[in-house]
Amino acid sequence: MTMNSLSILGTTSDAGKTTVVMALCKIFADQGYRVAPFKAQNVSNNSGVGEDERELARAQYFQAEAAGVPATYHLNPVMLKSHGNGSVHIVLNGQVHKSNDVYGYYRELDGLKTHVSAAFEYLQEKYDFVIAEGAGSPVELNLIHKDLSNTFIAEEYQTKLILVADIERGGVFASIYGTLELLDPALRKNVIGVIVNKFRGDQRFFEEGRKIIEERFQVPVLGVVPYQALNIDMEDSYSLQNYQQRIDTPKIKLAIIAYPSISNYNDVDPLMADPEIHVDIIQHYRPLSGFDMVVLAGSKTTIRDLQWLKHTGLFTELQQFTGQIFGICGGYQMLFEKICDPLGVEAKEASEEDGLGYIDDRITFAEKKILKRQTYQAFEHTVKGYEIHMGKAAKYPLYYHQARIAGTHIHGIFDNNAFRTAWFKQINPEYIGYDYSSYRTETIQSFVDMIADNVDCEQILQALAKE
Repeated sequence: MTMNSLSILGTTSDAGKTTVVMALCKIFADQGYRVAPFKAQNVSNNSGVGEDERELARAQYFQAEAAGVPATYHLNPVMLKSHGNGSVHIVLNGQVHKSNDVYGYYRELDGLKTHVSAAFEYLQEKYDFVIAEGAGSPVELNLIHKDLSNTFIAEEYQTKLILVADIERGGVFASIYGTLELLDPALRKNVIGVIVNKFRGDQRFFEEGRKIIEERFQVPVLGVVPYQALNIDMEDSYSLQNYQQRIDTPKIKLAIIAYPSISNYNDVDPLMADPEIHVDIIQHYRPLSGFDMVVLAGSKTTIRDLQWLKHTGLFTELQQFTGQIFGICGGYQMLFEKICDPLGVEAKEASEEDGLGYIDDRITFAEKKILKRQTYQAFEHTVKGYEIHMGKAAKYPLYYHQARIAGTHIHGIFDNNAFRTAWFKQINPEYIGYDYSSYRTETIQSFVDMIADNVDCEQILQALAKE
């Protein structure tokens, strides 16, 4: 049977498109279909290194894991990382392309479409069908002609369309109706249904709502999905605030500094999910003296975030802090004596900044980004992880540990059970630890089962079958 591909579009940003795509990929893969996730353009500072040692957004990395397919750049051919001040860092086909302002980026769209088409067509040839995730809303009227992830894919490949609407934020009927009315008629005919997402309470109270959508808006409701937090591989920093901890009796108090350009915060997923650790997300100045450990996560603009630490007073707090400090990637680089950017890699001009001074070495940014995914020897442990960084150090290129100060360029370090357990036991000997891999698998499966119970997946398959 030949199949149409599918686009999952949101009536708003953060409607839940990423997790719906993930769940549908796994549901259909478990039924024997060869299915791949796809996002033409992702705006995210949260990225991973795929099996081809190319960079892709963590959202597509996560979806590939659920679908049981290789995580390669084809799943996310264009990724934009915000530099702030209207500047973006463009990753094309998994490799650094250039930095540009937003206007300059849009001027390149025609060339980028060629790469997006090549990646999508590669997946179409290899798999039974592709599930493409949209971005934001598909009816931003002033941007439709610049829209790679929504209208370009939907028009070019005549994908079937599902709208995901977030009922939690309110105005769900207006968002559905408005999106349908503003869609180009050529796309409107391809809409196969709506998923009402993040519903809280007794669904019987929404029966009238379902009837309104189906009868007045003339679109099937494929499912009403209960709200269920999924604290894994959040796509953007806004979602970081939606983490729900499962604290029992915490044995360790940990702070994560969430500077403005925090990136790769999936590194802290295992800490947020740990019932023995109480985690606070620090976004503004506050004393750090009550914590056992502070984590400095990754940063897209390390020098700028280091300056933010100084401006807020958290830099001084970190220098006076007497507990454990652990830095990852950009956070690791902040622990050095100095960060140097002689080529203007992070910004448009050369710059340097004094770091926290805990590590007797300096970080120097180079034009070529290090992208690795492998097994490492670090901290007297064998750990799996990956590297994504332009900053290099002469003395301590991979990791550093001296007394209470430690850090590494290895992302995913806390995913490793043996390392994580040993690390927190030396902070509190009563710490026991848990199996993060099992937790991750069970959490994903629980979410997928919930989607399967509440969405008419058979109706979706019927709509995808080509006549």
